[in-house]
Amino acid sequence: MSALLQSAPAFTLAARQAASAGNTGLSLEGWLGMQHLNALRHTQALRPFESHEFGHHNAAPSAGHLEAANQLINELRGQLIRQMRDLHRASRAARASLQTRFIQHALRLKETTHDAVRAIEKVWDFYLGLFGQRRTRFGDWLVSCDRIALDCYQDYYINLGKSRSLPAPGPFSYMRTGFSPATFRRAIPLTALGKQKNPFPLVQLPYHRLVNPWTLGAVLHEVSHNLQNDLELETAVPRNIARRLLAAGFPADIAKIWAQWNRETFADLSGLLLGGPAVVASLMDVVGRSPESVTAFSAGGPHPTPYMRLFLSTALLRRMNFIDEARRHEHAWRRMYPRPESGTIPKAILQSFPQAVPVVVDAICFDKYDSLGPKSIAEIVRFGEKELRMMEEAAVRLAKGTDPGILPERFLIGAARIAVDRRLAPPESITHNFYQELSRR
Repeated sequence: MSALLQSAPAFTLAARQAASAGNTGLSLEGWLGMQHLNALRHTQALRPFESHEFGHHNAAPSAGHLEAANQLINELRGQLIRQMRDLHRASRAARASLQTRFIQHALRLKETTHDAVRAIEKVWDFYLGLFGQRRTRFGDWLVSCDRIALDCYQDYYINLGKSRSLPAPGPFSYMRTGFSPATFRRAIPLTALGKQKNPFPLVQLPYHRLVNPWTLGAVLHEVSHNLQNDLELETAVPRNIARRLLAAGFPADIAKIWAQWNRETFADLSGLLLGGPAVVASLMDVVGRSPESVTAFSAGGPHPTPYMRLFLSTALLRRMNFIDEARRHEHAWRRMYPRPESGTIPKAILQSFPQAVPVVVDAICFDKYDSLGPKSIAEIVRFGEKELRMMEEAAVRLAKGTDPGILPERFLIGAARIAVDRRLAPPESITHNFYQELSRR
C-alpha cells in the first residue's frame, strides 16, 4: 500500500506546468491522477484498529474482539488493494494517451473502486461506533453486560457432558436508544457490515434497560439465542418439539407453530435457568402491555403469543420447584388478562396450550441432546433453592454497597431485582453498586 501511495503523483507534470503558467484550472491528466490518489489515501485511512486507541481501561474492547474486527477489515482491504493496482495502471495509461477509451476504462474502475471503498468504510464505521462506546461513561455498563454474558457461556460449557471447541471471542454488548433488546449471532451476514459475516455475537441493549439493571434478564435471553447456535441446537430443538407434540397427539398444524416459536421459547427458558425466578418478572416487564397486544396472534412470528409466553416460564418454575413463585406470577397474569379469548389467538391454539406448554418445556429443558454430551439443559444449568438463597444474601449486600461475594455475574441481575422489589435501598444506589461490582471484576 505504501509503495502505491508513494508512486501516485499528486499532480502530473502537465498540471504543474499549467499552474506555473497561471492557469488555475486542473488539467485532465492531473484530474485523472487525483482520482487514484484520493481513493488510495482513503483506503490507507481505513486501517485496522490499534490496541491502544480505545483505551486500556477495563471496558475497552478485548484483544480478541479487535483482532476479529481487524481480520474482516484486512480481508476487505486486500480485495481493494488489488482493485487499486488496476486503477493505478488504467489511470497512468489514460494520462499518457488521453484517448477516450482509456479514460472511460479508468472511470469505470474508479467507480467500482469507490464502491469498494465505501463498503469497507461501512464496516470500519460500524466497529468504530461499537468500540467507541467503551470510551464513554457507558463503558462500565457495557463491560458489565459482557461479563454477565461470558458467565452464561462458561456455565454451559463447563457443565457439558463432553468437550467442545471453545467459541471465541465472546459476546460483545452495545447500546442503542429506542430499540428493543436484540442479538446478532456469530457468523451470520449483517446488513450493517455490508452482508459480511458477523465475527462475534453482538448483544444490543436499549438505554432504558441499562438504566434499570434489574430488567437485564434480556442479556440472559439474548445470550441464549447465541448458545442455541454455538451448541448446535438450532435444528435439534424445533425438531424435538414437533416430535414430542405429535407423539402426544397434537395436530400437525399446532406442532408446527410451536416448533416455529422454538428460538424465542428456548431463550426464555434458558434465561430462566441461568438467572432464576427473578427473570420471570423481567419477562413480564417486556410482554406486559395492553390486552390487545398481549392477546394478538401473529401467524408467522417467531415469538409465542405474549399471553402464553408467561405460562411457559411458570411451567418451568414448577419443574424447578418454585411452586409459590409460579402461582403468584400466574395469579397476577390472569388478573391482568382475564379474557384471552377476546384477542386473535386461534381457538385451537388457545384451548390446547395448557396441555402443550408442559410438553414444550419438557422437550427443550429436560430431554437430552447429543451435542450437549448427551445431557439436558436442566442438567447443565442448575438453579434451585440454594442459588436463590445466595442471590437473596447478595441483594442485601448490594443494597448496602458491600462486597456481594463470589456470586456468579449472571446472578447479580436477580440480586438487583430482589433489592428493588424489597426496597432495600434507593434504585440509584442499587444501580451504582451493581455496575461498580461488575465493572471491577
